[in-house]
Amino acid sequence: MKQDITTVEDIELLVNSFYAKVQAEPLLGSIFNGVIKDNWPVHLKKMYGFWQTILFNERAYSGSPFPPHAKLPIDKKHFDTWLHLFETTVNEHFEGEKADEAKWRAQKMAEMFNFKINYLRQS
Repeated sequence: MKQDITTVEDIELLVNSFYAKVQAEPLLGSIFNGVIKDNWPVHLKKMYGFWQTILFNERAYSGSPFPPHAKLPIDKKHFDTWLHLFETTVNEHFEGEKADEAKWRAQKMAEMFNFKINYLRQS
């Protein structure tokens, strides 16, 4: 039986597994690998802190996640693919309240980022 996301180690497993899929996925991998290059360890550490802050309400991340994405060549299909990979990864490893919250928050972030990017492009 799968357990819920309850520890920083769980977040690290989620983030590492998810971004391994992102890196290998043709649509997303070319963009993420092109921007992040060989700085994946730094990016992953930042994402551990981001999800720790979001899910555990612990101040492990500071900053604004939207600006780095604002000028990327991405649209709805990228966010749909990102969300599918994220939800698949959560479902492979976890189940429970925090796992459901992680998927819900990822969905809301994808919707918000997509909306804001479209708004900026139209302005």
